[in-house]
Amino acid sequence: MSGAHSAATDPPAPKRKGKVKRKHTVGRVVLASSVVLALVTALGVVFFYRHLNGNIETESLSALGDDRPEKIYRGNGEPLNILVMGDDTRSGEGNEIDGEAGGGGSDTTILVHLSADRTRSYAISIPRDSIIQRPDCEGSDAASDVKWNTAFAVGGPLCTVAQLEENADVFVDHFVVVDFNGFGEMVDAVGGVPVCVPEDIKDPAHQIFVPAGDPSLLTGDEALDYVRARYVGELAQQNDISRIRRQQTFIAALIREVKSAGTLTRLDKVVRFLDAATDSLKTDTGLGTVTRIGKIAMQLQNVGLDEIQFVTVPTEYYPRDSEHFGSVFWTEDADTIWQLINEDKPLPRSVLDTAITAEPPATSSEAQGGGAGETPSETPVPEETPSESPSEEASPTEEPSPTETATTEDPVPGVCA
Repeated sequence: MSGAHSAATDPPAPKRKGKVKRKHTVGRVVLASSVVLALVTALGVVFFYRHLNGNIETESLSALGDDRPEKIYRGNGEPLNILVMGDDTRSGEGNEIDGEAGGGGSDTTILVHLSADRTRSYAISIPRDSIIQRPDCEGSDAASDVKWNTAFAVGGPLCTVAQLEENADVFVDHFVVVDFNGFGEMVDAVGGVPVCVPEDIKDPAHQIFVPAGDPSLLTGDEALDYVRARYVGELAQQNDISRIRRQQTFIAALIREVKSAGTLTRLDKVVRFLDAATDSLKTDTGLGTVTRIGKIAMQLQNVGLDEIQFVTVPTEYYPRDSEHFGSVFWTEDADTIWQLINEDKPLPRSVLDTAITAEPPATSSEAQGGGAGETPSETPVPEETPSESPSEEASPTEEPSPTETATTEDPVPGVCA
């Protein structure tokens, strides 16, 4: 009985507290954090996407009307013709590069043709001193025997597109305009571009200096100097054809740099390049989004560097007794090029023999196996401008005395063979 009484009267033993089950709480925190992180990331991507699109100014090609060249190609896929123009205006942030006023013209015009099967690409430079027929543009009447670059000055990119379509009978799908600042920022976004420069490029009158090097790492300002230099070398070399050759050389090097693993695999470089590439950019409405630009860029991934080729419209100089002496006219070979572009056919060997490809120049250290990994030359301090530097007015009037075809076969200052 005593045992039973003791069991009945002893207070009950305290209940042992069980372990709090935390896994559901932890799971909820992780889930909530993941959702928040995903939302922040998504919002960041959307914001950045809108920011990039917001950088791009657009204009519709529909303003050109319906009287445009017919697309001839009827095969599989779709070839693309994109007219790229440089805006020479000195107005706007980052464009005051040399103290000149600038006229809002365009000294650089390149038709980029992408084949329908995306296995080759041609970049066809049009000399700014070409004498052509300019069509009616908004606010400007048609004009005969005028220089190519006047179209941009009087009617902007749409007038230049209309001018190409009238003189070449080639349909233009898209256009792109980039100014000095946008160009320089693109170069800086990839950390500079290694270019084989055989000798210093100096033009004190226009505040141009580019250091020699194999390679010479050109940053934004130096890259601008390289592509806009005209009055360098011997008098006979101071022409638009030589400048075009340097432009083609630099763009080829930029393509190599952008396609290189070091550029495309680094997120910071990709983001900076996209931001810079869309800043100060103007396109047609059909090309005015990062998505559309990106899709076209992705289609170029499989195009070999040797199949990205830069050529210049075949021209001849006007004779000395012509009022257009110093300017050029398109030869019959130019008509052949435009016809082949229309038909999306390869250009003939006679044209491509003098073409620049996106491969490194044959005599450069990069082509010889040194590669861009070699230490580029450091930028030396340029020589002081002489007290009696040539006047800016004197250079343009001292044109060479051309009598032969304006070709790119002769050596060009600042370009490695």
